[in-house]
Amino acid sequence: MGDGALGFWAALEEEQSETREQRCWVHKTANVLDKLPRSVQPYAKKMIHEMYLSPTKEKALRAYRRFLTEYEAKYPKATECLRKDEDVLFTFYDFPAEHWRHIRTTNPIESAFATVRHRTRQTKGCGSHLATLMMVFKLATQAERHWRKLNSAQLLAQVIRGVVFTDGVMEKAA
Repeated sequence: MGDGALGFWAALEEEQSETREQRCWVHKTANVLDKLPRSVQPYAKKMIHEMYLSPTKEKALRAYRRFLTEYEAKYPKATECLRKDEDVLFTFYDFPAEHWRHIRTTNPIESAFATVRHRTRQTKGCGSHLATLMMVFKLATQAERHWRKLNSAQLLAQVIRGVVFTDGVMEKAA
């Protein structure tokens, strides 16, 4: 999952071409709403939530098309912002439903590094390269103590083996 940092995805494609991309819905929602007037943002936000909280990809895509139809004529920048990432917004439906809340957003990753970012900003640099690495390591190991486990972590082995999931449910072998 990512927020659209193109350099990251280019490097990942080069090194791990089989990796599937999922765009962060929190960032996408903020970016789309930013292109709409405040008066329509609450309703638009509900429509966006309907897309990524739908139980099936089919229902999510229906909500997606409804949003585009409703807002395209008046707010083309907002619909273009949403449309440009269609192919990477719904990837999570191909993974276990138990993992969806973890892979729809980059916030868990960002919050893990928030402490590090905050501390390095406050210290205005940390002196040497080694001192910076040591500080980052110590802050990360302290933050790690508060991380929660991935829901249904045992399903990761199946995902890695290539077991197919449709709308979050494992497909039965034929």
